[in-house]
Amino acid sequence: MEWQIDNNKPVYIQLVEQLKMKIISGEIELDSKLDSVRNLAAEAMVNPNTMQKALAELERQGFVYSKRTSGRFVTDDKALIDRERKNLVKDSVKASLETLINLGYTDEEIMRLIEEILKEGKNE
Repeated sequence: MEWQIDNNKPVYIQLVEQLKMKIISGEIELDSKLDSVRNLAAEAMVNPNTMQKALAELERQGFVYSKRTSGRFVTDDKALIDRERKNLVKDSVKASLETLINLGYTDEEIMRLIEEILKEGKNE
């Protein structure tokens, strides 16, 4: 797994976000076993306590669960993953729309841009 840690934001939050993205995107498969806290921490080059905190948060959110003697596993709740995926897309689209509106685009101009982008995407 590739990790990108930025010193301008709490590390455990970045770990939560990156692990969540890997789960939502399917890079980490549903119901798969995660590496141990120590291995994940070593891979991300962070303190094991920080990784433990991130995994505990993901567990609280329902993205991972623990089996007493077997370790941690990714959820198999496809509805949760689909819901979170949709929320990420909505947030991204809202941010883009806000930027376009701030740049002075009208609704009609925004729709034309979207149509252009869709056409370009189909032609590639």
